[in-house]
Amino acid sequence: MSLISLLKRKTNKSFFTTPSHGGRLFLFHKFYQWYKKDISEVDAYNPTEALKNAESRASKIYGTKYTKFLINGSTSGIIAAIMASECKNILIWDNAHICHKNGAELAGCNIMEYSLPKDENLGVYKTITLDEVKNLLLDIKNKDTALLITSPTYEGFAANIEGISKLCRQHDVKLIVDEAHGALYPFSDELPESAVKYADYTIQSLHKTAGGINPTALLHSNDNNPDKALSKITTTSPSYPMLATIEANINYLNSSKGKKHLRHLISDIRQLNLPTINDDITKILLKHPTMSGFELSEALYDKYGIEDERTNEKTTLLLCGLGTTKKMLNKLKKALNNMSF
Repeated sequence: MSLISLLKRKTNKSFFTTPSHGGRLFLFHKFYQWYKKDISEVDAYNPTEALKNAESRASKIYGTKYTKFLINGSTSGIIAAIMASECKNILIWDNAHICHKNGAELAGCNIMEYSLPKDENLGVYKTITLDEVKNLLLDIKNKDTALLITSPTYEGFAANIEGISKLCRQHDVKLIVDEAHGALYPFSDELPESAVKYADYTIQSLHKTAGGINPTALLHSNDNNPDKALSKITTTSPSYPMLATIEANINYLNSSKGKKHLRHLISDIRQLNLPTINDDITKILLKHPTMSGFELSEALYDKYGIEDERTNEKTTLLLCGLGTTKKMLNKLKKALNNMSF
């Protein structure tokens, strides 16, 4: 039985258990349906088996050895991946998300930081290249080493994951990919290739672009089972409604309806006729000929009611996902035309 089916089931049992609201006390009434489905590991439901089945089906969809549902974001997945890899040494980017270094420290790894050049024209860091990985691995003398990379970057620059994976195998180095911003990649040939089939561990945030609620995410492993690592950093009282949304999210992404939705989104973004700056069309990176990134961001917000994801002196980033409508993109197109894009 799936988690979704399980939570649809009704029972007339009286619960003298946690959670203490018992599915009957709705302190935030607008969320009463959530309260009703907020169950624990009681005999009347046995959700742990349903979760195991849902994760097993997900691993088949992604073509991985293990796929685990996360309700504490990609942060928890990255930390668990480092622990599960059992590496003693780890290469991490010195400007990566803070959880990379935190995870390495929690796992007791010897940290070896690497730097990447900044694109001064765009004001952003691009992802690691194949040549840069080659140079890093040539200097590795220690066994039990892992390489942790970010691909895609926040701004949509994607690495050559297949090539990097081959290099890592040649040097007996485990590859962990922070693919938090690439959860749509396994479901479209028009987006960069996902790391899920190449890396030892891949972490994706469903909530960033794939339509999930905060902070749902996935940890994929083609190496060790990460259950033991996850048990060290994850609550023993998970939210089963939240876990069920992950199952529903994956089912939708893998459905003909979901893939059609994604095709239309990409097609609608193309209608903006913007110059290609990065590798991921769903991450609209804007560089105005005369305005700074900050000036562009302010104009979009104040004059047109459009809020961007992040900005710098050179560029402004707008993230698109399954919740981005054609109406929103038409509004953006009109604004950009008015600002001489």
